[in-house]
Amino acid sequence: MSQSILQTRKIEASTLANGMRVITETIPHVRSVAVGLWIGSGARRETKEQSGISHFIEHMVFQGTENRTAEDIARSVDSIGGNLDAFTAKELVSFNTKVLDEHLSLAFDVLCDLILHPLFREPDIEKEKGVVLEELKIEVDNPDCFVHELFSSSFWKGHPLGKSILGTKETVRGFNRAMIRDYFEAIYAPSNLLITAAGNVKHERLLGLAREKFENLPARDPLPADRVPRTHAGILLKDKRSLEQTHLCLGVPSYPINHELRHACYVLNTLLGGGMSSRLFQNIREKRGLAYSVYSELSLYRDTGCLLVSAGTSIEAAAQVIRLTLEEFTRFKQEPVTPEELRRAKDQLKGSLMLGLESTSSRMANLARQELFFGRFFTLDEILESIEEVTAGQLQSISQHFFAPEKISLTVLGNLNGFRVERHQLSC
Repeated sequence: MSQSILQTRKIEASTLANGMRVITETIPHVRSVAVGLWIGSGARRETKEQSGISHFIEHMVFQGTENRTAEDIARSVDSIGGNLDAFTAKELVSFNTKVLDEHLSLAFDVLCDLILHPLFREPDIEKEKGVVLEELKIEVDNPDCFVHELFSSSFWKGHPLGKSILGTKETVRGFNRAMIRDYFEAIYAPSNLLITAAGNVKHERLLGLAREKFENLPARDPLPADRVPRTHAGILLKDKRSLEQTHLCLGVPSYPINHELRHACYVLNTLLGGGMSSRLFQNIREKRGLAYSVYSELSLYRDTGCLLVSAGTSIEAAAQVIRLTLEEFTRFKQEPVTPEELRRAKDQLKGSLMLGLESTSSRMANLARQELFFGRFFTLDEILESIEEVTAGQLQSISQHFFAPEKISLTVLGNLNGFRVERHQLSC
C-alpha cells in the first residue's frame, strides 16, 4: 500500500493492494462527512448496443441488494437525516452520501452494499426500463436538453461522447440481466474504483472501513484506453413545430481537461457567456432583448473538449443571435481583452471556485475529479495562481485557434418555418 499526504489541504491518499484508491480531506471544524464511491469510466465506454447501460446500472443498484430492499436503501440514510444520491456522466459514475460524522459507518455500509451486492433481478430490470423510457421522454420534451443532445450527436458523430447518457428506446428495451451483469463486472473493478471523503473524518478510519469491504476483491488489469473522438463541424436544423422558441447551440472544439491552457479557457468562457456580465448576456439579452437565456459553457474531457454557446430566441431573431455570437468570436480574435474586463473575469472565476468548495460534498467531489483527471491534488493557491497568470495574449491566441469558421458546429431546434443557415454564414 502506498500513501501520500498533501499537508496544506489535509489530504491523505492510500491505495489498497488490489488497486482501489481511498482519499480523504479532513475538515475538523464541521460535523458532516460526505463520502463518494466513484467509477472511473462512464457512458463514453459503452458500445452502440450498450448505449445507456452505465446509467441503467446506476438506477438498478437502488432496486435491491443481498442485504437491503429498495425501501430499506431509501430509508437507511433518510432516517439519520442524511442524503443519498448517484449520477452518471460521460467519463465517470458517482454514488455519494452526506451524513453527520457519527453516522459514517452506516452510510458507508449502504454505499458499499449498492456496488458490491446488487441483485439485478429480472422483474426489477423490466420495471426500471419503464422508468428510464419515461426519463427519455422528459429529455425530448425539454427543448434545451434536446438541442444539446442533438448538438452532441452531430459534433461527436459516431463516437459514444455523442450519445445520450440515457441511451435510446431501442437499447434500453434490449437490456437483459446477463448483459447488465457482464458490463457491471467488467467496469466495477478495483482498479476502476475510487473512494473519496471530506469532512470530519480521519483517514485511517475510512481506510479501515474500505479494507473491510473491498480488500478481498481480486485485482484486475486496468481497463483499456477509450477511443479518441473526432469532432465534426456540421450544421443541423431540426424542425419541431410544437415549440414557441427557437433553441440553438453553436460550438467549437476546445482543449482537453488537463491541458496547460485550461485556466485560460475558463477565463475565456467567463468573458464570453459565463454570467450576467458576460459579453453575450449583455449584448444579446440586456442591450437588444433578443433572448431570455443565452450563455456559454465548457465541456472538457480527458482527450477532447467543446466550447458551446446556447440560446433560446424567436425564429425571427435566430439569425441575428447567431451573427452577434460570431461577431464576439471575431472580436476576441482581433482585439485583446482590456485589463479591466480581464480583471473582472478572473475575480468572478476565483470567487465562483472558492464558494463552490465551501461544502463537504463539493470538496469530496473535487478530490475525485482531481484524482481521476489529473492524478494529483492542487491547492487552492495553485489554482488561483494559475487563473491569475492568464494573459490577454493567451486569450487572443486561443480565440484565433478555436474560432475558425471551418471548426464551427451549429444546431437549431424549433418551428423553423423555412429557416436556413449556410456554411458561409458562419464566418468570423
